[in-house]
Amino acid sequence: MPPYEALYGRKCRTPLCWDEVGMAKLESTELVEITKSKVKTIRERLKAAQDRQKNYADKRRRALEFNVGDEVFLKVSPWKGIIRFQSRGKLNPRYIGPFVVLERIGAVAYRLQLTPELEKIHNVFHVSMLKKFIPDPSHVLEKPPVEIRENLNYAVQPVKILDRQVKKLRSKKVPMVKILWKSDRVKEETWETEALMKEQYAFLFV
Repeated sequence: MPPYEALYGRKCRTPLCWDEVGMAKLESTELVEITKSKVKTIRERLKAAQDRQKNYADKRRRALEFNVGDEVFLKVSPWKGIIRFQSRGKLNPRYIGPFVVLERIGAVAYRLQLTPELEKIHNVFHVSMLKKFIPDPSHVLEKPPVEIRENLNYAVQPVKILDRQVKKLRSKKVPMVKILWKSDRVKEETWETEALMKEQYAFLFV
């Protein structure tokens, strides 16, 4: 008994013959005709499946065309795991841009003017990855005016010493001082070495 028949419980059928293998012998012309018939059936079924898929895709496909100088958004979801744009998962933006169309490449591709941070990406994209940018003045947000005070100072200066302690290290002891810092906007307390504070802000120890 052949190993295939012992394993699967049936006789093996080869790609050259779809009939059950038995005692009957097939003539060479008969084998060719059977093979042709089976191949034709397979092709017809593959063609029918392709036609169904094409009909489904055509219903959802939109004919998009852009002119040189148009602005378009670029779909970035296919780059998941490659470009994060400072977000992850569902927070990733679906489109970025807009980018200016530089030229049309063939019937369904366009070359875009990308920003410097995307310079390592090939700048030719299929039309299915593009979305027309339509300016809408109502979507523009007005920034409130920013008032800047002439005497505003962000420099932080030490005000006084709040506390003292000695930090014990393995081989020595380091005197520390707790300093109150102040600027026009914030107050902060930090521990600093006494030696550094005496060197830079001697007036605190007067």
